[in-house]
Amino acid sequence: MDVDLVVPMKHPRDGKSRLRGAVGPDHHRALVLALAADTLAAVVSAGQVRRVLLVAADPEAVAELAELGVEITREPPHGGLNEAFRHGEAQLRRDDPAAVVGALQADLPALRAGDLTAAITEAAGRRAFVADRQGTGTTLLLSAPGAALDPRFGLGSAAAHRRSGAVPLKAPLATLRSDVDTADDLAHVRALGVGKHTAEAIAAAR
Repeated sequence: MDVDLVVPMKHPRDGKSRLRGAVGPDHHRALVLALAADTLAAVVSAGQVRRVLLVAADPEAVAELAELGVEITREPPHGGLNEAFRHGEAQLRRDDPAAVVGALQADLPALRAGDLTAAITEAAGRRAFVADRQGTGTTLLLSAPGAALDPRFGLGSAAAHRRSGAVPLKAPLATLRSDVDTADDLAHVRALGVGKHTAEAIAAAR
């Protein structure tokens, strides 16, 4: 079952504030873009992903990511992360109301296409989610075909998605569960093996 994914992204200079000490202020923007680039490169190579829509605070600031084969649209003027997901979902459903739509975080630089495919396969058309490695956040939320995505991202999102009826996926999915918010997270994904964009950004910051 093919999936259309919504990926939100702040302006690179504003995103990932807790990572500022990891590479220094002069390299922060490049690192944020690199995290997204490696995430998106893995996503577009996954066999069951049909479309990827990047909902950006400033499309011009992330325009280079379109080279990876994703569509880019501007986020709505008001609202936070969940509103960005709903905005992207609405845009995708205008073309296919019966689609399976997913919400994916943009900071998964170790992501392997196989883990994303395994998650989609395990979901099997159910509304389902992947918790982060700490078990409290959410890295991926999938809708049922034609049904509302109903994103509930934010503090304690894994529990919020479970309470709203989404099924927690059980497969290990190590690279899909490893998002990056802190320097410790960055060290963790480097041990897993990050994509080329993140590796180059870290090397340039040394």
